[in-house]
Amino acid sequence: MRESVEVAARAATFTPGAEADQLLGILAWCASAAAVGGVITVGTLMALQMRRGYPGEGAEHFRGLLFVMLACILGSTAGPIVNFLGPFSL
Repeated sequence: MRESVEVAARAATFTPGAEADQLLGILAWCASAAAVGGVITVGTLMALQMRRGYPGEGAEHFRGLLFVMLACILGSTAGPIVNFLGPFSL
């Protein structure tokens, strides 16, 4: 019982600091770089299918681009969302 009170007291005073902001920034850049790689991959697959004479359905390529863009948006906005919500307590 005493340990849970100590954990709650430490959680109430926890402040992540500048290192957490730097980590979130690095992760956002990594997500953006992965998104660029995903767009290049989808474009390459589309070009290869066109070269073979099999254009494929447009929805297939747009679905791939949609997933890549949604992942990029989610990864890039994670830091600002956490900052907006403020400190968390357990």
